[in-house]
Amino acid sequence: MKAALARAVVLCAGGFAACRQDMHDQPKYEPYEKSDFFEDHRTVRPQVAGTVARGQLREDAVLYTGKTATGFVSALPVPLSEETLQRGRERFDIFCSPCHGRVGRGDGMIVRRGYRKPSSFHEDRLREQPAGYFYDVITNGFGTMPDYAAQIAVKDRWAIVAYVKALQLSQNATTADVPAPHRRELETP
Repeated sequence: MKAALARAVVLCAGGFAACRQDMHDQPKYEPYEKSDFFEDHRTVRPQVAGTVARGQLREDAVLYTGKTATGFVSALPVPLSEETLQRGRERFDIFCSPCHGRVGRGDGMIVRRGYRKPSSFHEDRLREQPAGYFYDVITNGFGTMPDYAAQIAVKDRWAIVAYVKALQLSQNATTADVPAPHRRELETP
């Protein structure tokens, strides 16, 4: 009886071992491995002409690049609202203020710890730049600033641009820029 039981256990164990499917031993190609199957010897196949991957259709060039055929756009391609400015401020504080500082003077915490100081948004050169310029810099980077295309969504980049433009206006405003009814509030002590 013991011998029959031992034989049955050995047969079952051998049977289970024989049924193991090692998927890692099957014939397959690793990404970018040479292939003799295709004429061009590539395993990764080129995208079919005229196809667009899901989420990659970018029909509105101004929204996705900040440019037209003649250069950078001046106007925002998204609606300007208080919510847009609030979102822009929030995103600016997260992604931009570590280097550029809370009001865009280029005196953020990273700079105080030795990183190269970025230009102030309040220099004439940058105050004169159109909105599309700032969008392009956020998207593609500039100088030592890396690109933030992967971290910041398109509409959030435009919200940041709107907030930067508001910062520029707020830090360089004159009394003439204040609406007449509110000027009186500034003039009274």
